[in-house]
Amino acid sequence: MSENIRSVLTNRRMNGYHIGAFALYGYKKDPNQKGHLIIDEEAAAVVREVFQLYASGMGKTAIARLLNDRGVPNPTEYKRLQGLRYQAPKRKFSTLWRYFSISNMLINEIYIGNMVQGKYGSVSYKTKENKPRPKSEWYVVENTHEAIIDRELWDRVQTMISQRAKPFDTGHIGLFARKAVCANCGYAMRTHKNRGEHYLGCGSRHVCKDACIGSFIKVEKLERLVLDELKKLCDAYLDQDAVEQGISFANNLREQKAKLQTELSIYQRRVDEFATGIRSLYMDKVKGIISEADYVDMSQGFQVERVRLELQMKEVTSQIEQLDDRIKAGDNRRAIVERYVNQEHLTREAVEVLIDHVCVGKRIPGTRNVPIEIHWNF
Repeated sequence: MSENIRSVLTNRRMNGYHIGAFALYGYKKDPNQKGHLIIDEEAAAVVREVFQLYASGMGKTAIARLLNDRGVPNPTEYKRLQGLRYQAPKRKFSTLWRYFSISNMLINEIYIGNMVQGKYGSVSYKTKENKPRPKSEWYVVENTHEAIIDRELWDRVQTMISQRAKPFDTGHIGLFARKAVCANCGYAMRTHKNRGEHYLGCGSRHVCKDACIGSFIKVEKLERLVLDELKKLCDAYLDQDAVEQGISFANNLREQKAKLQTELSIYQRRVDEFATGIRSLYMDKVKGIISEADYVDMSQGFQVERVRLELQMKEVTSQIEQLDDRIKAGDNRRAIVERYVNQEHLTREAVEVLIDHVCVGKRIPGTRNVPIEIHWNF
């Protein structure tokens, strides 16, 4: 019976049906369609705000503190207030938002419309004990319900999380955290505060005497240099013929796509050849032309090579899909620049969108000039 129930539940997970007792915070169960989720607008507004606050540079703990100060109930308390029979342990301060609540929310793909289930599994039917499962064993089905968070905001937040930018003690992430790198050693520069001013300095120069000659710049100065360069770029784009530039951009992407498609065809042809070879080997073994040991040895070699090729095909297919998205969107570099060019000050959001990284050199002796090299995202 346990195996039959498990089989049914697995099948429903694989088909993207929600089988949990409660919907994730921000959603509710669809009363008209079993296994389908619909947006709970009251909770979804909080989810959107959390993503926007994090994208703007606010730390996870600071976001939790902000929600608590406003009296926003955390997901557990919200379920109780909605009349759901949610039996979680009731402890002191259990109604408060905490760091891990925000952290888990920011990486949950359900908020972009993907059904993710099977993160935990029971040890045995004899006990209610659950244990975490590796991500490779999760059941992920895309586009099963309406998304609360759009893809652009989601990708920006995931990039920030992967870079592990740490916030200041004020609760906000530094303007150039994990974006400014030392031009001499390549390591990320650290933020220091002195007399109310924030500075960026290379930390590797403290490791040992000859580790790095060190780079150092005031955050306010780097911000001004980036804004000045941004204005120059905007003027350059405005002086160019946008239509002609867009055609050149699209043609270049299509050429890249054509090369990848040719590469994919070659990989597919070789995979087919290996599949044919394995079938031929099997027939030779059946006919007694080759021994069992020879068959196993040669077929294993074929299988390893075929798996390697299939992984390469998967990577190339992903690259083609990314190029298709860029071709569809068109050359939006000018729009990106114009969106931020008239700002008096940079925001963390603008830095995330515009800049891949900034190389900061050592101050030129006898001057106040610090050489920088900006690597844009467009």
